[in-house]
Amino acid sequence: MGGDVSSAALLTSRSRDVAARIDHAFDLLLPVPDDARARLYEAMRHAAIGGGKRLRPLLVEATCDLFNIARESALRVGLAVECIHVYSLIHDDLPAMDDDDMRRGKPTVHKAFDEASAILAGDCLHDVAFEILADEQTHADPFVRIDLVRALALASGPAGMAGGQMMDLEAEKSRFDLATVTRLQNLKTGALIAFCVEAAAIMARIPVEARTSLHGYARDIGLAFQIADDLLDVEGDADLAGKALGKDAAAGKETFVSLLGVDRARAQAHMLVDQAKAHLHGYGAEADLLRAIADYIIERDR
Repeated sequence: MGGDVSSAALLTSRSRDVAARIDHAFDLLLPVPDDARARLYEAMRHAAIGGGKRLRPLLVEATCDLFNIARESALRVGLAVECIHVYSLIHDDLPAMDDDDMRRGKPTVHKAFDEASAILAGDCLHDVAFEILADEQTHADPFVRIDLVRALALASGPAGMAGGQMMDLEAEKSRFDLATVTRLQNLKTGALIAFCVEAAAIMARIPVEARTSLHGYARDIGLAFQIADDLLDVEGDADLAGKALGKDAAAGKETFVSLLGVDRARAQAHMLVDQAKAHLHGYGAEADLLRAIADYIIERDR
């Protein structure tokens, strides 16, 4: 149930454009200073520039398409989200958590540098995210900017991504049922994806009660994304993924695949994608990129 050729072409074109602009933005954001902080900036650049799907900035831009938000504002919000995402990957890869040696096809930050530099690089990217959102270049309205700051803080903190990561660490010691795994992933992965969609509605000053369809879309693609990740962890190619696979099973964690089986998990992911696209029925061609992203989420190989 994939998208047609035109939607695939749209996705390819826009994702390449977003990836190039995000890399350029990070390059400008993180110039290496000629002082004792140089190693910190080099570590941040190592993690942030090059590689990665840039799905979250792409989602911000795709949702901004619905409301004619300026491309520069969309890029800045996408850059802030990517700062949070990259910081989380740096910290997740540390020996104290997932203990990974490879990320995006290159050594993880603590391997390329050292653990202290990796911790500080993650801390600083977290801080820079909010610095970007608070800047008037992101949006002229200070009330919009503080709403963006609050929403990203909620999505990335204990009620969002970081809380989900704690649940993920506990999953190695507990037997989680499907409802608990779903909640874990709604927090760890889904909250940041939901922010990407919510951010456009905040910038467009869409009333909260008018965001129901967007919330439904975000929830469904967030879960579909994680199911696809679980399937890739079982069936994927580590070289394509650019990281180690099969670690969840080795750690004894329950996943959508371990609980549902491969076929039911794949069917569930397809159902969620169809449901996500149905939430966009009130929009026309301006939502084509959001529809293409939904299809891509379960067709990707990394």
